[in-house]
Amino acid sequence: MTSTHAFWLAGRQATGEDTYDVTSPWDGRPVGKVSVPTDAQVEEAVAAAHAVLDEFAATPAHVRAAALDHVSKRLAERTEEIAQLISAENGKPIKWARGEVGRAVSVFRLAAEEARRFNGGDAQRLDTDAGGQGRLAVTRRFPKGVVLGIAPFNFPLNLCAHKVAPAIAAGAPIILKPAPATPLSGLILGELLAETDLPAGSWSVLTVTNDKMPALVRDERLPVISFTGSDKVGYAIEASVPHKHCTLELGGNAAAVVLADYSSDADLDWAASRIATFSNYQAGQSCISVQRVIADASVYDRLLPRIVAAVEAQGTGDPSDDATDVGPLVSEDAAERVESWVDEAVNAGAKLLTGGKRDGASYAPTVLADVPAGVTLATEEVFGPVLTVQKVDGEAEAFAAVNDSKYGLQAGVFTRDLQTAFRAHRALEVGGVVIGDAPSYRADQMPYGGVKQSGVGREGVRSAMDDYTYERVLVLTGLAL
Repeated sequence: MTSTHAFWLAGRQATGEDTYDVTSPWDGRPVGKVSVPTDAQVEEAVAAAHAVLDEFAATPAHVRAAALDHVSKRLAERTEEIAQLISAENGKPIKWARGEVGRAVSVFRLAAEEARRFNGGDAQRLDTDAGGQGRLAVTRRFPKGVVLGIAPFNFPLNLCAHKVAPAIAAGAPIILKPAPATPLSGLILGELLAETDLPAGSWSVLTVTNDKMPALVRDERLPVISFTGSDKVGYAIEASVPHKHCTLELGGNAAAVVLADYSSDADLDWAASRIATFSNYQAGQSCISVQRVIADASVYDRLLPRIVAAVEAQGTGDPSDDATDVGPLVSEDAAERVESWVDEAVNAGAKLLTGGKRDGASYAPTVLADVPAGVTLATEEVFGPVLTVQKVDGEAEAFAAVNDSKYGLQAGVFTRDLQTAFRAHRALEVGGVVIGDAPSYRADQMPYGGVKQSGVGREGVRSAMDDYTYERVLVLTGLAL
């Protein structure tokens, strides 16, 4: 796992003049060495993608679907190998890495299905008025242009899949830029795509460093940008290219609300278990990991000790161990940042109920109560295994607490009342509301995205395909309707 990895330039392997090392955040061991494209090679990839735009858009659906099916099947066949690679470069516990591969398998399968039914055309009679007699409008969708997909480190395979698979399904060429901390999983997709019959130039996987990203973002031949990452970087991208189409999947500080009707011992055990699991499952490095628990006063005193116990039961340690639930953060710098935020909150009066200790890049699963409103932990996305718990009086106060955030990605509401579920759907300022579970649930086919500073646009295979394309109307005249 320490060999030099080539990148993929217009469907073929290539190497540049420079390399950088990929190391394990768990123990610092070398995982691989990655070749970096030269500026000339980046230009070649972009030019090839732009040149093949019309050809790829006209590629028969069965060709694109077959390629997507092939990648899905090959990912499934290589699950254990790829999961170990994810775990090594990312620090993700192996059981969660296997789950990530399984999700990527689904993303490519779903994209193959969508490729077969996409763009069938909607027909609309125009003879509703006299001037439209004998006229029929047929609407189809066409690619906006080449997609620049910029992926993050926290799901180094599946979030690359969410850029690549919808683009191929829609017939849009794509340049994929994986995260420099975790590029090897994205390069695996290039390896599998190279086994297909897709046109040369329709895809590239370029392991460019972050300092090269602004030039790619500004390139006029890349009119569609799909970015997943921090709100700071995402909005800087959007501001730099206001005329481009940007899909931004950004941060969140997701809340789990436990309401008064969710009060049996079994209910509270379930809520505590799900909250503990999904505040820590990627060491908290998920945009929809549980960061805030908002509990009704009537259940708070029974719920809180359950949450603490469930968090303390999370197994920490070596991510290659099947028993490990929580591995390291992506770097020691990330863990130090989390540590500083927790220390700030505690010094300001928050109660540390468990955790609060750092060991290198690892940070112990942590629960705090009574967190003051003005501290960083109360307002920003922690992106670490840290959970805050607050007490509220009633549904209205709980929903107001959820909305008291600059973010709005997803929320979970533990209730058994159907009317409450629909009120939550209407009242909560988020992109998705999950009833009876943590906010961290995501099915890869559903629309996924946020409001406020959690981004713009939606992912999910069909939603992304719509984002990468636009409607074009064909009006037929002189028909006997």
